[in-house]
Amino acid sequence: MKRILIVEDEPEIGEFLLAYLQQEGYEAVWAGDGMEAVDAFHQAPFDLILLDILLPKIDGFGVCELIRRESQVPIVMLTALDGEEEQIKGFDLEVDDYVTKPFSIPILLRKIRAVLRRSGGEPGSDCLRYRGLELDLDARECRLGGVLLDLTQKEFDLLTELIHSQGRVLTREVLLGKLWGYDFFGDERIVDSHIKNLRKKLLGLDCIETVRGVGYRAAKEN
Repeated sequence: MKRILIVEDEPEIGEFLLAYLQQEGYEAVWAGDGMEAVDAFHQAPFDLILLDILLPKIDGFGVCELIRRESQVPIVMLTALDGEEEQIKGFDLEVDDYVTKPFSIPILLRKIRAVLRRSGGEPGSDCLRYRGLELDLDARECRLGGVLLDLTQKEFDLLTELIHSQGRVLTREVLLGKLWGYDFFGDERIVDSHIKNLRKKLLGLDCIETVRGVGYRAAKEN
């Protein structure tokens, strides 16, 4: 199991990332400030670090600099600072990727996987198979019985989340948080609309179940 250190001072985002990465099969640890992050780094090895810049005690650039004196562990900066100067400074400190807030959770997860693969921490193939469906998570293509389905980005991500969690009900709130972001304040019915469109595109494959008043699930494979 790959270990990820989350360095984020906003509790809402830190807790959200912690829960999401744990659900995705990673062992995640959350540090709320720069000093805590450096201490956590010295206590146990990590396979990747998600690092905010605007941190108390030691900012993200300082944390990165201290870590780079000792290790080449992959670092992905995750920050609201989207200026060219900040990004150049991050890459000068040898970060592996730079993601700006607000961010897409599915895209962030794929960036994490890509960085881990480059560092030798993840296998090269990233494909999900379910009931005749084949989802290429790198190419973001979905095929059913070899036929390429014309899915939008959100439909692809929605189907991926349901299959990853097959047999378990995902509430509309959970799906909104994962696919639309922690700061989405729109109508929950947008999930229903995407489910309706996705079902139409699955060429008659009946695999998405509605749990009335709760949410949706992908039927578990036998």
